[in-house]
Amino acid sequence: MNTITPQLLSSLQTGFNAAFLQGFGSVTPTWNLVAMRVPSNTKTETYGWMKELPGMREWIGQRVIHNLEAAGAQLTNKHYEHTIGVDRNDIEDDQLGIYGPMFAMQGEIVARHPDELVWVLLPNGFSTIGFDGQYYFDTDHIGYTATGEETSWSNTGGGSGAPWFLMDLSRSFMKPMIFQERKAANFVSLNRETDDNVIMNKQFIFGVDARYVSGFGFHHLAYGSKQALDASSFKAARLALETQRRPDGSPLPVMATHLVTGPSNRSAAEEFILTQFLGTGASNTLYKAVELIINPWLG
Repeated sequence: MNTITPQLLSSLQTGFNAAFLQGFGSVTPTWNLVAMRVPSNTKTETYGWMKELPGMREWIGQRVIHNLEAAGAQLTNKHYEHTIGVDRNDIEDDQLGIYGPMFAMQGEIVARHPDELVWVLLPNGFSTIGFDGQYYFDTDHIGYTATGEETSWSNTGGGSGAPWFLMDLSRSFMKPMIFQERKAANFVSLNRETDDNVIMNKQFIFGVDARYVSGFGFHHLAYGSKQALDASSFKAARLALETQRRPDGSPLPVMATHLVTGPSNRSAAEEFILTQFLGTGASNTLYKAVELIINPWLG
């Protein structure tokens, strides 16, 4: 039988924290493939929406200032927690073997949570307002012609099937999605014998809390569709994504780099992206045209 002392409780805290970190470190995040991390310093962050992705220009006359326009788009951080209770009797009876794996699993669960938030949100872009006041995937974003005239630009193929997305993920600091982080996951405990939870419920509490939220970023970098995924619909998406223009008529340098979809579309995607030769024996011109990302949250 263990005698519960401050030294024993401190040792348990260290061990449980180590198990948590082991589980946390075993996860390679995937949210950062499609989302940019934005640090947050307050409850709610207000984002300005930029009309274009501006480029350099020859300095003739005065500077051309690219202003951020105030928009109603805001992201409010949410508070999340995950808590494990350790029974006092288990400590006294030295029955702690089950808790190491539990805290390692807790670490893995916490590490995977940002992935879940970002990937689950992505299919909602067909019905969620973006920073320009339109649905993130919509038929009438503001675009421009080769002569600089304003026109409608569509980054959606419509349809009603499993969603798939064509994206430009080549940029380091601009991504289609946002992961806004106010407070990273933090391991805390109530592990003194005088804590209410121990006195009332004979339970020591070890938990994690974090504050963050996911949201939509630059719609210029993503095309979403629920049409059947095949070579024809892929080519239409690529053409729409890569023919955008700035207000002065110059090309917006967006190039499709990744096809993103769920397991239900895996076979369809692999058929024209990872198959080198067609059934006729001819070369497949779309072979490895983009990289393929399969994520289970996309259906």
